[in-house]
Amino acid sequence: MLRRFLPSALLFALVSLLTLPVLAVAFSWLQFNDEARSILVQMLQTVLPAYTGTSVLLCLCVAFGVAGVGMATASAVTLFEFPGRRVFEWALLLPLAMPAYVVAYAYTDFLQYAGPLQTWLRAAFGLQGRLLPEVRSLGGAVLVFTVALYPYVYLLARTALSERAVHLMEAARLLGAPLSRRIRGVALPLARPAVAAGVALALMETLADFGVSSYFGIQTFTAGIYKAWLSMDNRIAAAQLATVLLVLVAMLLRIEHSAQKRMRFAAGRGARAGAQDAAPVRLRGSRAVLAWLVCALPIALGFLLPVLFMLRPLVLGWDSLLWDKFLGWTLNSVWLAGLSALLATALAVGLAFAVRRQPHVLTRSAVHLAGLGYAVPGAVIVVGLLLPVGWLQAAAPQTAAGYWVTATVLGVVWAYLVRFTAVALQTMQSGYSRIPASFDDSARMLGTTGTGILARVHWPLLKRSVAAAGLLVFVDVMKELPATLVLRPFNSDTLAVVTYQLARDERLGEAALPALALVLVGLLPVALLSRTLRSR
Repeated sequence: MLRRFLPSALLFALVSLLTLPVLAVAFSWLQFNDEARSILVQMLQTVLPAYTGTSVLLCLCVAFGVAGVGMATASAVTLFEFPGRRVFEWALLLPLAMPAYVVAYAYTDFLQYAGPLQTWLRAAFGLQGRLLPEVRSLGGAVLVFTVALYPYVYLLARTALSERAVHLMEAARLLGAPLSRRIRGVALPLARPAVAAGVALALMETLADFGVSSYFGIQTFTAGIYKAWLSMDNRIAAAQLATVLLVLVAMLLRIEHSAQKRMRFAAGRGARAGAQDAAPVRLRGSRAVLAWLVCALPIALGFLLPVLFMLRPLVLGWDSLLWDKFLGWTLNSVWLAGLSALLATALAVGLAFAVRRQPHVLTRSAVHLAGLGYAVPGAVIVVGLLLPVGWLQAAAPQTAAGYWVTATVLGVVWAYLVRFTAVALQTMQSGYSRIPASFDDSARMLGTTGTGILARVHWPLLKRSVAAAGLLVFVDVMKELPATLVLRPFNSDTLAVVTYQLARDERLGEAALPALALVLVGLLPVALLSRTLRSR
């Protein structure tokens, strides 16, 4: 009897571990008393309208930006043939290697009033005062998020267009439709669900961001949560803001799931074969130049220029770089990322195997809940982990729960697992989808049951998926900022944290080294993703 219920109990424990922060934020409203009501009223009268207005306006502008750039680049490399198209197919993924806050630091250093560009313009032309708009503004944040996050739309739109659009556009051409009408009447409707899904993913990243909004001084929900908790020492206000942010993210997640379903419905079985029968439209002259510029400009703005801008202070401040501390920051980052990747991958394997072994509604629902963590912003996870600690310490002052969560690696690794196990789980489920169920039936007929199937049948076929899942989690943890900033143990700064702290203190020359190290690490999954796309 115990062996029968042990897997279900273990699955329930794992899912509870990964969903506790979200449940804690939701349950915080059970403590809604007169004090909480007065705080909420004060927030409605003061900061909440500003947080809401800024966050909504930022999301609307970023949505239009990433949708336009992502759709334009995906259409260019999928529907048309022009010089350099093969290079642009993978080069358009490069901004994924750039954390948005690194892009913000790079543009601020180069374009600010005392930066090299405005200094040169004033010296060369004898001008006075500010010559460019302020980078640290809502418009600057829109630019940063657009050039850093458009690959989400590009990837999904490119997949949707490559499956059917080329074939159907060729059919429309044979029927006499001009190129503009083929794009407007065939390509855009086919890509609309993919664009919606990509925009939703980009907006989830925008709402979850802390580095850009904090550095630019933008009053978003994430910045407000940290201000309420750390500056005002008001956990009730932080929990209420976290709840509002969680509701917004849940709405975006719903949009993303609905768009993904429409994408699967739109892709027919014969789509890939049909796409291979038709060739992209060859562009010449000014049209080819325009397509080249459409693809080159986002790469330059989202990757090449930020890297060059960060190399300048790195070279100029070479003698003042903190080389002795850099090794310690790197070791801390690698240690936390490696441990989290190992644990997240192990959890993902266990959860995916549970669904494979018992594919009933309860198991699928439990694993689905565990896989929603990636959509939860780091600020919400921090509040969701610290709230139960506060409740426990209030009930039992002698408990050491606060020490274990805030003074050891337990708290920060727990936050990483909540947020990034979903990344590994998605990769593992993709790997399992390529293993026929008949393999399991054959193994059972030969006397192998339970975890023996996982060890002898699944594991040899899942090694590449496990490696990919571990790599993705490793890189995500290396770049993660909000949860690490609050929950890291004492004297264990990571590359992401010191990059933020040095840039906040206007020490961009010293911040360039850890920032570029993060970019270098971020190139690993981009190379893996590019290789996967080329092999299709």
